[in-house]
Amino acid sequence: MINYRNTFKLALIIAVFIVSYLVFSKPNYPINFTHMDKLGHFGMFFGLSYLAYYAFKPRWYYLASILTFYAIMIEVIQSQLPYRSATVADVIADVLGIAFFYVCLLIYNRFKLMRSPAKINN
Repeated sequence: MINYRNTFKLALIIAVFIVSYLVFSKPNYPINFTHMDKLGHFGMFFGLSYLAYYAFKPRWYYLASILTFYAIMIEVIQSQLPYRSATVADVIADVLGIAFFYVCLLIYNRFKLMRSPAKINN
């Protein structure tokens, strides 16, 4: 059955494969700028958080824990690859991406609650 949760699950699986490919392959980016790597980590984990949240609606601490574990494992594996390096800064960027997703979700839910018909009619 196709529903929005199944769509998000499929998108999450595809995103994990893409992220894994990008972080484990030999870097060869046509565009490079200062802190591009950190911005990439931040954006990837914001996106993974978004997809995982809408795929499973887990409690925030489950999702944050699982994605933080994935971020740490990425760095552990990268430390073993001769063409990659592992940094704590990358994990911090990943965790900030997860946290920013939840900040955005909180703001969105507060805004949605303020705009609900029950509030408008009272």
